[in-house]
Order: sequence, then C-alpha cells, then structure tokens
Amino acid sequence: MTQVQSRFIPKFLAWLKEISGATAVSASVQGKPEKQPKKAAKPEKTEHVQPETLPKPVEVTVAEAAETVEIVKTTEAVKTPEAVKVAEAVEAKEATGTAEAVKTAEIAETEKTAEAVDSTEVDDEKLAGQAENREVRSIGKWEVPPAVREKEGDILFQDFPLDPRILRALLEDLQFKKCTPIQGMVLPHALAGDDIAGKAQTGTGKTAAFLITMLYHFLSRPHAPREPNQPFALALAPTRELAIQIAHDANALCAYCHFNTVAVYGGMDYDRQRRLLHSNVDLVVATPGRLIDYLGNHVVNLDRVEVLVIDEADRMLDMGFIPDVKRIIYRLGTPEGRQTMLFSATLNHDIMNLASRWMRPNPAVLEAEPEHVVADGVDETIYAVTSAEKMPVLLWTLRHEDCHRVLIFRNRRRDVEELHAELQRCGIASEMLSGDVDQKKRLRILEDFKTGKTQVIVATDVAGRGIHVDDVTHVINYDFPYEAEDYVHRVGRTARAGHRGRAISFADEESAFVVPDIEKYIARPLPITQPEEEMLQWPEDMKAKASSKSFTKPSKGRSSSGGSYRGGRVRRGGPRH
Repeated sequence: MTQVQSRFIPKFLAWLKEISGATAVSASVQGKPEKQPKKAAKPEKTEHVQPETLPKPVEVTVAEAAETVEIVKTTEAVKTPEAVKVAEAVEAKEATGTAEAVKTAEIAETEKTAEAVDSTEVDDEKLAGQAENREVRSIGKWEVPPAVREKEGDILFQDFPLDPRILRALLEDLQFKKCTPIQGMVLPHALAGDDIAGKAQTGTGKTAAFLITMLYHFLSRPHAPREPNQPFALALAPTRELAIQIAHDANALCAYCHFNTVAVYGGMDYDRQRRLLHSNVDLVVATPGRLIDYLGNHVVNLDRVEVLVIDEADRMLDMGFIPDVKRIIYRLGTPEGRQTMLFSATLNHDIMNLASRWMRPNPAVLEAEPEHVVADGVDETIYAVTSAEKMPVLLWTLRHEDCHRVLIFRNRRRDVEELHAELQRCGIASEMLSGDVDQKKRLRILEDFKTGKTQVIVATDVAGRGIHVDDVTHVINYDFPYEAEDYVHRVGRTARAGHRGRAISFADEESAFVVPDIEKYIARPLPITQPEEEMLQWPEDMKAKASSKSFTKPSKGRSSSGGSYRGGRVRRGGPRH
C-alpha cells in the first residue's frame, strides 16, 4: 500500500458516503472494523478504477479543509485556510489524478500570484507620482501664521491672497519660509492671470510658482463643467523624471483640497495611465510623445484647459520636441482662452519666438539676475588633479565630509558603470542611473534616494537632470561636462529649496578645457585649488586596490587636444593652445 493510499482511503470512503449516500458501505465498514485492514490491503481495486467512473469531486470548503488534520500536518508551511485549500487540492490531484483537482490547485496558485502582482503595481503607481486614491486632509482649526520677515525686502506667501488650504501645505507641511526670487517675481503676475515667460534655472522654485498659480485659480473662481477626461490644467515636461517630480509636488501642495493629478509618460503601463485619465483628472503632467498617443486615441480631451505650463522649454527645443508641443498646443485653441506660463534656462530669440506664438500679447517677461545662474547656497570647489588622483580625492570626500545624499556625474554610460563598480569594490554602497536602467528600477532608485536608503548615485547628464530631490548635500563632477550649460544644471541638483550644498569638480587633463567656457557662461571665475596632500593618499584598507589598473588608467574620453595622457595637474583654466 502506498503512503498516499493509506492516508486517502478513510477520507475517500467518507466522501463516497456524502456524495452517494452509500449507507451499505458505511455499515459494512463500521460493523466489521477488524476486517478493515484486510480490505485496505487490496490496492489493486482502487488502482484499476477508471477516473471517469468516480463521483465528481466536490469543492472542499475552508472548514472541511481544517478538519483534514492528516493532510494539513504534511507540511509546516500550511498556516492559513487559503493555503490549506491549496494543499488539499494538490493532495486530491496526487491521489485521484482528476482534472478537476489539478484545475483547483492552479486557480488557487494563480489567485495568490495575482495578489502579489497587484501589490507590486500599487507600489509602482505610488512611485510614478500617481495618486488615484489620495486622501484629502482637513485643515481643521488651523490659522494662517502672522507674516514675519527675517530681513527687509523678503516676500512671503502670506502676502498673497492664497487659500488657507494652499498656505497650510506650503508653510506647515513643506516648511517654506519665504518666496524664492523667481517665486516673488512670478506670483504677482501669475495670480493676476497674466501670461509668463520666465528665465529660471532648476532648483529655483519655479515648479512651486506655477503649481500655486494653478491651485489658486482652481479654488478661487467658478469653472465650466468638465468631463472626467477633461483636465483643468496641463503641464508639459521634456523628461519622464521631471514629469514625475512635478506630479509629486502637486500632490504635496494639494494635500488639503480635491485636485487630482495624473502623470503621463512613456515606459510605464499604458492602460493604467489611460484609466487614470478617465477618473476626473484636474492636472495632467505629460511628456509630449505619450500625450500625443492619448490625444490620437481620444483618451484625453484638452478643450477645457485653462492653465498651460511649458517647463524647461530650452530642453524641449534641444531634444526636438517642439513639433510635438506645437501639435498639442493646437488642440488647446487660441491663447486668449487660457493662461500660459513658459519657463526656460534661457530666453533667447528662438524661445521668445515660440512664446509669442503660444501666448497672448504682452506677456510678463521675468529674468533672474546673472549672478543667480548658479543658485545661492552652493559651495563650489574645483580640484586641479590628474586622472589617477580623482579616485583617492573622491574617497576622502565621501569619508570625511558630511555626505548624506551624493550625486556623482560622469559623461558616458560606460564610465558610470566603471565608477559604480569601483565604488562597490571600495565598500561604498551606490546606485547608478543611465539610459540603460529600465524605468521601474529608475523610479525605485530615485525613491530610495529621497528616503535616504540610497546615499550615493552615479549618473549621466540625461539621467541626472531628471533628479529633483531636496537636500542633496554633494554634487561631484568626476568628469567636467562637455558644455558649460550642463555644469549649471548639474550643480543645480544641490542647494535646492533653501538648503545649502557642496559642488566639487575634478579638473584633469581630459576635461579641464571646458573651464573657460563655464566661467564665461556664469560671468565669474571658478574657485580652482589643489587638494591637500592627505586627500591624495589611499585609505590604509584600500592601498591594495590602488594598484588596480581600473583606478589608475586615464580615461579615453574627449580631450581638447586629442593627444595622449601627459600626466601632471592641469593648472587654472585648463590646457591652452
């Protein structure tokens, strides 16, 4: 007799009694218990019964499964009624081989897997800036605090007629103290309904300026009826990372009011974003390509848009998105029917030409002063080093300075991967962001960076410009960027929202040629210095690694002269010809 048969026959007989009412079989078994082992010793009768002649198995309930102690005890992993049901079905499959038992087991296991997938999708949705089930809090008896200026000329949010629900999110939740220069310039015009062309770098607070404007108009004036897929406002961004960050900021600002935001971009679930666009959306934050797809399929309707924002218009132009932006704006109707705000790092002739087509006459043109090209609060240091000295100086910085959130920039994907691997070998936990990292992993890395779980990220320019995290303590240019403008964007990752930060750059023989261009762009000299001798020494526990070629081999990146590695430090201004 097999082990399965010895366990299964008593239950099998009870099953027959319940299904067919076979009282004779039951009486025979109960009246002659001494012969029961003899009958059970003939397995051939059970083995030769054809499956189709057996009674149809019935679904085992949770209560019945709990009574089947012998089967439940076969595994220590069975803890819940649902798991008991799965185990029962598997036992039935093994004992009878019926298709019904196999199907029961498969369904139970599939349902369990589906629950895990749903949980993962919810997490991904949260990371992606969506807030389908966002809870709106009440401000209760909260009162607007009195306006207290630290110095004369400060512009406070209390100076504007903002709804208390907006002010509580700004002052209490987000801990904003006063307006940044761009906010102080934009809000008086924007709240009055004027169109805006603003020159503002990343990290200056422009996102809060246009989101406050949207919420102000949404809460303070009546609106025409809208369909569930007709947003009140539209914000266009060149990258999915920026779109996600804008959506996160919008959710934070509208914590006390019903204002639904949906982020729309490529690389994530198309159908889920489609569903969210039909759920009474108020603000759509989108990259141009994905939004055009939805417009072509009539998923979203832009006829009722009252506020349009075009963020980082200069990057839209550089990345070739302007034709797509034109197609989208064409769907909005004439400029007279909406308020348009455009923000760009530069307001050159091309940008202003676009602004004149998309805005009403005489928009407010607001430009930051030249000295604010690099945000206030950034402590810049440029170390003149050789390629071989960069790694020891980096390790010294990570070990001796207060590095809570560090962004390290390299110019190419391959270089990002190499430096990430070197940091791992040196015992420095890090993550990397480049075009090769898939979207879901990218979102999780950024979320871990925000929460502090990840403290060091190595990134390329394209990936790095999508990082919008407050309180980045250090930005390190392991390679100087090829373009002066990219230096400003990199450094703009730190000293955001009133925080202070460090920007460290390595000027070596391979990349120092860009220093004069950067100085011209920011209209001031860079603070170039030599590292201290102790910074050039490898840590004692890493001296063995210092002999590795991967640490000492000069990069084969772009060079001003195109020549070979000459050794020696580059002096101020880089190589001259």
